[in-house]
Amino acid sequence: MPIRAPAATITGVNVYLRPPRLADASIFRAAVRASAALHRGWTSAPGSPARYATFVRRYAARGKTPTHAGFLVFRRSDDALVGVYNFSEIVRGAFQSAYLGYFAFAPMAGRGLMGEGLTLALDIAFHRLKLHRVEVNIQPTNARSLALAIRFGFTREGYSRRYVKISGRWRDHVRFAMLAEDWRALRRNHRFAPRDPH
Repeated sequence: MPIRAPAATITGVNVYLRPPRLADASIFRAAVRASAALHRGWTSAPGSPARYATFVRRYAARGKTPTHAGFLVFRRSDDALVGVYNFSEIVRGAFQSAYLGYFAFAPMAGRGLMGEGLTLALDIAFHRLKLHRVEVNIQPTNARSLALAIRFGFTREGYSRRYVKISGRWRDHVRFAMLAEDWRALRRNHRFAPRDPH
């Protein structure tokens, strides 16, 4: 049975996710500019036209077995851009795994919307993409990102020294992972609200 590419829109109670589009360039780049202070040292969001076009080509998740799948998070009430969730380096075969990356945009950070978005993103990872494992790597001083991963039940697995170069510096990261069976148990125990079916 082929792996289905992610649906065009995944809807929750307060947010929805969909793959990035070239038509989103102006609102995305404006959000990157407005979030420069929030992102400094944590991520390097694609703020130029060329980098955004590359981002869309990489994460639009076309085909039956995508190697990358990305989603923009929007608030349902007004379609405001909230943030981004990306699954990268999706490996099949004996691994069935991917890396998860995420960031919020100002002024949406800290409002709980990215948490709901993560529920939707993990549903995609383990149901639509049929992954076994999702790994997330977070800088040890990034308190908000650490809190989100811990609150969602990711298991800390290690510490990677000088793991990724961000803003010209090699930065340490804490390594977390979620397995498909972990997520099934969390959902079965109603730890996270189910998706709105509408």
